[in-house]
Amino acid sequence: MGDNNTNCNNAISNAASSITCFIVLVALCHGLHISLKPLSQPRIISETVVGLILGNLSLVRTKLLSLESNGLQNMKFLTDFGMTLYMFALGLFRIPKREAIVAYTGMFFTFILMYSSTPILQYAMNSSIEFNVTFAILLSSTGSPLLTRVLTDLKIGKSEIGKFAISAAVYSELITILIICVGYVIFQPESGFQIRRRLLERPDKHDLLHGPGLVPLAISLLLQIIITSVAGPLIFSWVNNANPYGKPLKGSHLVLSVAFAVCLGCISPLTGFSPVLSAFITGVFLPRQGRISQFIVSKVNYLLTFVFYPYFFVWVGSEAQFDRFQIRTLSSWAKLFGFFVVGTIGKITGALLSGFLSGIQWRDSIMLASLLNVKGHLHIYVAIIAMKKNIITYSTCIGLLLAMLLKIVYIPMVAQYIIQRARKRLPRQPLALQWHNPTEELRILLCFHGPENVPCAINFMEISKGAGDPGILVYATDMVELTYQIADTLLVPGEIDSVEVTDSKVIQIREQITTALQEYIQNNGDGITLRRAMALATYNTMHQEICNLAEDSMISLIVLPFHNGPPIDEHTDSKVAGFRYVNRKVLRNAPCSIAIMVDRGFGASNQILKSLSSALSTVVIFIGGKDDREALAYASRIAYQRGVKLTVMRFLVDTDVENNNTRKTYQQEEEMELDDECFAKFYEKHVAGGNVSYLEKHLVNSAQAYTTLQSLEGQYGLFIVGRGGRVNSMLTMGMNDWEQCPELGPLGDILSGPNFSTTASVLIIQQYNPKVEPRGANA
Repeated sequence: MGDNNTNCNNAISNAASSITCFIVLVALCHGLHISLKPLSQPRIISETVVGLILGNLSLVRTKLLSLESNGLQNMKFLTDFGMTLYMFALGLFRIPKREAIVAYTGMFFTFILMYSSTPILQYAMNSSIEFNVTFAILLSSTGSPLLTRVLTDLKIGKSEIGKFAISAAVYSELITILIICVGYVIFQPESGFQIRRRLLERPDKHDLLHGPGLVPLAISLLLQIIITSVAGPLIFSWVNNANPYGKPLKGSHLVLSVAFAVCLGCISPLTGFSPVLSAFITGVFLPRQGRISQFIVSKVNYLLTFVFYPYFFVWVGSEAQFDRFQIRTLSSWAKLFGFFVVGTIGKITGALLSGFLSGIQWRDSIMLASLLNVKGHLHIYVAIIAMKKNIITYSTCIGLLLAMLLKIVYIPMVAQYIIQRARKRLPRQPLALQWHNPTEELRILLCFHGPENVPCAINFMEISKGAGDPGILVYATDMVELTYQIADTLLVPGEIDSVEVTDSKVIQIREQITTALQEYIQNNGDGITLRRAMALATYNTMHQEICNLAEDSMISLIVLPFHNGPPIDEHTDSKVAGFRYVNRKVLRNAPCSIAIMVDRGFGASNQILKSLSSALSTVVIFIGGKDDREALAYASRIAYQRGVKLTVMRFLVDTDVENNNTRKTYQQEEEMELDDECFAKFYEKHVAGGNVSYLEKHLVNSAQAYTTLQSLEGQYGLFIVGRGGRVNSMLTMGMNDWEQCPELGPLGDILSGPNFSTTASVLIIQQYNPKVEPRGANA
């Protein structure tokens, strides 16, 4: 009994020590990552440094790892298990095709150079043609999961070059591992890459020492592929149909799916095939589409990111033992820098050639080569295993590990160069309508609370598309509040920063919006390019999603629905308060111009599209200031649009009152000059030719301005006004005192208030504020 209690106490003590060590490990990785942020180093660097240092500390090796007992063996088991999950998730990645030429050329030239240099640098303990080929093939690939993590951390994963590099890396690694799997069946690495013997013919004890035979491995692997390809789609399809999106995933079905995948992965290892490679084969031939596959990948990636990766490098450090690196030997440094230089030259040569064939600029080709030169966890794992199997020396293994680390360290500099190049192009992008080139496509971010906003959005696109060439590019963006219920249904398909909402209500709403918009585009969408997007966040952070999307997509105008729309359901009150909060924060942080649409009949479907005889009466109120100039710029776009009868009404301060105002500042005079210049251009272009009507009102104060606005009730169906931006205008002075919605500005608040017409819609426009600095780039 005493021995049992002692064993139980020891087990509890060991478990507590392991948990404590893991918490300390994660804390150290996080702390180092924060300290390296000024250097723009990704999280993988902190994990690598902490892991390698801890793994080589004598205290860790003798006490915590308990090398004299089974500590290191248990650590190896957990590492093998993590690598099995890693390879399974890698096999389930979607295989791209567009970037194949870049992946192939880079791999080919790297393979040639690596194969040629391997005998010279003597990486193997017993060099052979088989080893040289295997070594060159493996190191010509790219560590795609690691590259994905690094580019995501550096905020360039969504850039064109970032997405291109990740797709090419995935293609490169998948093809490489498939070749390695075939080679593992034929050759046995542990016995100098000799061809496996046919143990079915001579199964004597001497031959059994040479490992499993070729025929059993080939048969078992073929059997695994056939069962996975045939039974996998049937099982997963049944589970997907029984667990539709929007409903909780049944635990029994999840257990069945995982058990099925595990059983498939155990078929070939029963005859001696590598479990790590078997997991990859299982992932490759299982269906990639469907809820269950996406769920498994998301959970495996979560486990790898927060548990396996920090732990992995502690194992690497404990196995590598950097004190064995022959620092005074020239050959050790030759292997280190030779591997780094040869791989870099091969990738650059291949990228330049493929870039020439594909029309990619040479600078972009070199950046692609630098990104594709990264090696990953699989390369490090194989290097450690090869060292333990006496295929390569300790010094060679450590040299490879250091060279792989160097290939990661310079990636932040490449990322910074990509961002700088993109930012140089930012000033050329139109961030406001006033500066937009009419010969270029206008990019608009159109937001939706729900299907009730669709008719208004359709009419807005109809009057905004101009003459049809070059037209407009519209990002139709759903504003979805992230609740606990929706968060439980989120899936991460495995792509960069992509999240899929499977809540049935959200899916239904998005499908209604998409169907209505696509129907309009098919029938009347000449000059309109439509793209769908979603801002999924809590009300506190939704403005960040909208602003980031606008910035990444080079948007010139964000259009938000007014928060106080028609009642939809019992949650309308909370939605009103939430969307009003979002609108206010977007107005303060938008990286471009922004408009708020108050829909009071503008969304009538037959008002613009089907009515040619009775055009929509639209008026632009111009008092002065940058926001009014932006409203005038938008009016210039709709001036020639079918179904719009446009009037521009300018409010001017009465001459006598203006002359008595002798305290004008330099800023006021400068703003008035800009107003006159802008209005003169508009008048000459649109009013003088008779396309736009013009009215002029000379007023004394804000009271007269208010009375004049009241007199317009019933005359116009759409009012276009600037939100503010006026320099102490006498015609709006004091209006702020009774504002109900300050985010609409004084004129917008009056026109959308309960005392004004209930059939007149209002579009309030705020010009881009140059003080809002761009936070990223879309290279």
